[in-house]
Amino acid sequence: MAPEARRRLITIAIVAFVLGLLIIPSLFSNKTVKTISYSALIHDARHSGVISASINTSSGVVTGQLSNGTNYTANGPAPALTDEVTTFQTNNVVVTFANPSSFLSTFLPYLIWILIFVGFFVFANRQAKGQMNGMMSVGRSKAKQFNQDRPTTTFADVAGYFGVKQEISEVVEFLKTPARYKEIGAMIPKGILLVGPPGTGKTMLARAVAGEAGVPFFSVSGSDFMEMFVGVGASRVRDLFATARKQSPAIVFIDEIDSIGRKRGAGVGGGHDEREQTLNQMLNEMDGFDPTEGVVVIAATNRPDVLDPALLRPGRFDRQIVVPLPDLDERLPILEVHAKGKPLDATVSLEMVARGTPGMSGADLANLVNESALHAVRRHSVTIGMEDFENARDRVMMGQLRDTMVLMDDERERIAFHESGHALLAYVLDKTDPLHKITIIPRGMALGVTMTLPEEDRHIMSRQHLEDSLCMRMGGRVAELLVYGDLSTGAADDLQRNTELARRMVREWGMSKEIGPMAWGSNNQVFLGEDLMHTRDYSDHTSQIIDDEVERILREQEARAIEVLTLHRRGLEALTRSLLEHETIDGETAAHLIDEAHGEPVHAHGTKTVSTLTGITRASVKKAELAAAPAAVQPTPAPTPNWQPPTLPAV
Repeated sequence: MAPEARRRLITIAIVAFVLGLLIIPSLFSNKTVKTISYSALIHDARHSGVISASINTSSGVVTGQLSNGTNYTANGPAPALTDEVTTFQTNNVVVTFANPSSFLSTFLPYLIWILIFVGFFVFANRQAKGQMNGMMSVGRSKAKQFNQDRPTTTFADVAGYFGVKQEISEVVEFLKTPARYKEIGAMIPKGILLVGPPGTGKTMLARAVAGEAGVPFFSVSGSDFMEMFVGVGASRVRDLFATARKQSPAIVFIDEIDSIGRKRGAGVGGGHDEREQTLNQMLNEMDGFDPTEGVVVIAATNRPDVLDPALLRPGRFDRQIVVPLPDLDERLPILEVHAKGKPLDATVSLEMVARGTPGMSGADLANLVNESALHAVRRHSVTIGMEDFENARDRVMMGQLRDTMVLMDDERERIAFHESGHALLAYVLDKTDPLHKITIIPRGMALGVTMTLPEEDRHIMSRQHLEDSLCMRMGGRVAELLVYGDLSTGAADDLQRNTELARRMVREWGMSKEIGPMAWGSNNQVFLGEDLMHTRDYSDHTSQIIDDEVERILREQEARAIEVLTLHRRGLEALTRSLLEHETIDGETAAHLIDEAHGEPVHAHGTKTVSTLTGITRASVKKAELAAAPAAVQPTPAPTPNWQPPTLPAV
């Protein structure tokens, strides 16, 4: 029970007890007591009207019973007069004498009220003391301590990331058996920084350290150091490290360290004094004049570019461990961990699910398994089947299905042509990702979706792949232009993404002959800890060249999309008719329609699609079949670009 609730319960019990002492005796007293004068009592006694009389020798109060059965009370002299006592006795009145003036009976009423007041003042004093302690403890650390008897997560619960777990386990092993490392002169890193995209399991790895370490483990978030009072953050840092130092060897985990570790003097207004004081104190505690021994700091962030350089230098965070998105070999064990204990159908292949979910983080995979279970419940199934995983993947990657949204017939037809343009180019072009599914049912914020999936994890992209991606995104706009002769607002997102990609090709990746091998970063770095007014590091003339090159790339890909869609106009119309009839078609069906409308297969090596999780890729055939395949009509190649790779000088 919470202390506040316990105090409230005790107060209510005391009040109820006192009220009971005062009220309950009167409730059980069912006899009527008549108050009479002393002279009337003497008169009734002389005329045989009194049966008994109890005389209080200290107060003179006389109580008893009259002959008619009524109880009475009368105030007499104290001490009682001898003649009047004789009168009672001579008239057959039973006379008794009482002296109830004991200590308890005399002081009990006063004692009760004294206890009430004392209890009230004690309660008020504790309340004031608690508030004072709260004010005085504002500078204490809010870190949660986990001891070795509270393991919750271990490395066995973290699937994949074998290299990451190995590096972290070295720290845990050093804290358990430091003698092995000291014999050879090895020093444990003072700080380990976990860097990676959101959802990759950085916090879970830290929880696994808490379960494996066997030493005191302190967990705190970076935002817990910040308060409205100046100096509180630095005080909490001091308190945290002082507590950890007393229990060393120990591990301190700081989640989202970028909230206090931003570059000093950066951001709007030049910086934040309270945050910078907190950072300075942390720098001093980690590797200052009085270095901390036996305390290892583990921090996690998904924004390492905003951290202060002094925080990242050796001696503070000696080791930076990248926690990337899981690859195929890591997605499978992650799915197995999250699917543990769930009733899977015999047809479910988690390997197929792993192959069909490239680019998903550990959190995305956990959500995928949960969404598949929810879908199985909605269709009243007791097991989770492959169709549930398929639906869950579409839900995660394409958005929530909005099948209740009603579109007008002309809007529906335009959307069908738009998505068919995307799908046809995704299938025909060589370097685009394989086609997975097309739908004109609104999902998420989109009125229609064309979904492609990579065949395997991709870490770098070639210029041809980027150009094919630009051309594919132009497909919706170009299809509307070819069919209707005008444009709509449906291509707004496509144009924005294409412009951003083309600008990065020119400005950051050196894919322009006019610009050459030069690169400039993005200007939008206010929220990355840089200054508000970012100075552009190229001239106006270079800016104009960049704009011209971006325009050239986009116009070339638009012209290329027009040529390909013109060549495959019958396939475009066939896809549109199928979409208007079925609303959703998979990649294999779309490929069959395009090939049939074209008169022969577009690709000599099969259909470049990713249809369902049960048949991931349909683009690979045996080399003998590929060699024996008839020559097929190839898609219109891209126009010869103005850019050519530079000629290397002879050695």
